[in-house]
Amino acid sequence: MSSMQCDSASESDASSVDGSVSAGMGMESLRRRIDSLLQEKRVLRMEVETLKLRVKALQQENLELRRNSVSIHAKAEQEEEYITNTMLKKIQNLQKEKERLAQSYEQEEEHLTNDLTRRLFRLKQEKVDLEMELEREQEAQVNKLLKRIEKLENDVCAKQASLDQLRQEKVSLENALEQEQESLVNRLWKRMEKLEAEKKSLQRRLEGSLAAAAVAAATSSGEGPETSRRSRQSSSTSDMQVECSLTDPEAMASHINQLKSDLENLRQQLDQSQAEHQLKMSKLEQEERCLVQENTRLKRRLQTESDKRDRLTRNLSESDAGSDMELPATEPQAQQHRCRECRQPITAGAAAAPQGAMAQPPPPPPPPPSSTNHPSTSSSSAATTAAPLQQAQ
Repeated sequence: MSSMQCDSASESDASSVDGSVSAGMGMESLRRRIDSLLQEKRVLRMEVETLKLRVKALQQENLELRRNSVSIHAKAEQEEEYITNTMLKKIQNLQKEKERLAQSYEQEEEHLTNDLTRRLFRLKQEKVDLEMELEREQEAQVNKLLKRIEKLENDVCAKQASLDQLRQEKVSLENALEQEQESLVNRLWKRMEKLEAEKKSLQRRLEGSLAAAAVAAATSSGEGPETSRRSRQSSSTSDMQVECSLTDPEAMASHINQLKSDLENLRQQLDQSQAEHQLKMSKLEQEERCLVQENTRLKRRLQTESDKRDRLTRNLSESDAGSDMELPATEPQAQQHRCRECRQPITAGAAAAPQGAMAQPPPPPPPPPSSTNHPSTSSSSAATTAAPLQQAQ
């Protein structure tokens, strides 16, 4: 009996030692896992801080771009005012020329009327003289006087017809001048309206593209100053060309062609920026998908570990409750046998736990998020790493 008791005691001591060793190995693996997760959490915090600094820099760049757009708009308004003033000056000059022509026409009319009145006065004097001569010569000079009167009447009719023709030509010339002036003014206004509409549309497109590129990606910060310099250079060249085009229609046509070429260049730049933005967005979506997959994998692994832990605690609680219920006070052999039976599932569960922990390889570290990741992805990954730490505590 004593030898059997010694054997049972030695077996129980060996099983307890094995259980403590396996539990220690499980705790060490959990501690290593916690340390790795803490390191990942620190790294992610550092990345969040860097991303916040980049967001602040991008906001400052956005403010600078807005200020530049306001200055460009002010310059455009000044150009419009300058053009309107020049057009008003031209209109005033044309009105002055019209008044001068009207005055010259009135002066010519007065001069012609004075000449005609003088001639009529002379004719009247000649008529009086002829009447006196007719009284003197009567029959001899009647035919001569009649011929002269007919000639004078013909001259007056011809002069009157020429005067009427000159008046009609003058009216037609005035109408033609007015029509040409109106057509020129209408063409200039239409061209100015087209140029203003194109300029406004280009400004809107440039503002939308620059704002989208500045908010979506950090790499577009290098391209922003170049586009602003190009826009400034194009605005300066356009100012010089507008001043030249106001005096020459050929310069106006060349200025319009140059504006069209600038518009095509800006459209090409806009298409390039849109393509780059789409590529960056696709990269961001791929990285976000990878992070989501890694997050789901870590959640599943954490769930399996928590399930194993719950099973171990449940087995321990059930074994302790069973041992307390089934202990008799009179039979030490039965007590030892029952203690052995109660400890067997504990050792089996404890042995199964480290085997399962050893069988599963350690999780690979998640890939570091790139510099272009969105802050929402980094915050979600930080939350997923903080969840297992809270459950472990």
